[in-house]
Amino acid sequence: MDSVTRTHERQKLMVELLERKIRLRAGQLYEERGQVEGRALEDWVRAESEVLKSSILAPLWKARQERELVEV
Repeated sequence: MDSVTRTHERQKLMVELLERKIRLRAGQLYEERGQVEGRALEDWVRAESEVLKSSILAPLWKARQERELVEV
């Protein structure tokens, strides 16, 4: 495996870790609100903001989001 492929694989794993952290935090927010339905997007955005605020991987996450918007 070359260094470029290895770097891409590492970045993919880091993004997956961030997504898992965001998903867990969104679930906590849902629980804290008493499991009231209909606010999943709000929970996700808040969780994403909280997790990325303290993460050095925020630029990597944002780059991935931008790539996904271009692909759609």
